[in-house]
Amino acid sequence: MGNLSIFFVFSFFATLSHAIELDFCVGDPSLPRGPQGYACKDPAKVTIDDFVYTGFRGEKTPNNVFGNNVTLAFSNVFPAFNGLGISMARLDFAVGGVIPVHSHRTSEVLILVKGSIIAGFIDTNNTAYYKRLEVGDVMVFPQAMLHFQINVGKTPATAYVSLNGANPALQLTPTALFAGNLPADIAQQITLLSRGEVMRMKRIFGTA
Repeated sequence: MGNLSIFFVFSFFATLSHAIELDFCVGDPSLPRGPQGYACKDPAKVTIDDFVYTGFRGEKTPNNVFGNNVTLAFSNVFPAFNGLGISMARLDFAVGGVIPVHSHRTSEVLILVKGSIIAGFIDTNNTAYYKRLEVGDVMVFPQAMLHFQINVGKTPATAYVSLNGANPALQLTPTALFAGNLPADIAQQITLLSRGEVMRMKRIFGTA
């Protein structure tokens, strides 16, 4: 076995042994976050409350131009997720509300618990995969694929999602194009929209 192979074997076991030294690593968000997450909270100070997240309770009122409300459960607000490589969110839709086309660094699984939505994703061949979901249905969105959800029912809708990353990130296509500092003339060229349409979108997001 070559020296390089030996190095990788020992590196693997060193990493593995470090990972299994602790039963868990509840994060301490008061400390700076590093590439691997937060430093572990003193185990002597960990309580059952660190493993329970209550932020999904109650009614959530859609509060933006898209008619949705997204409640995040990432490690900064649910420290028990620290080091586990998972995160969650609750999606609430007004009637006609949408989660517009967006992407993450991670894969996503969604379960619908109220209402009826159309959910889908678009692959790199520009093939759209979409379906109307009813309560209890589960759908997977592959990593980095553009995807969306639309409330097509006559009542508000609610879904929960889980993502296989501690910091999955979120990039909404409409806000990326029209809510930031991208000049209107460039947005017009890359979207094939008219100047008037681009300015209308920027006014919606308050950047005109």
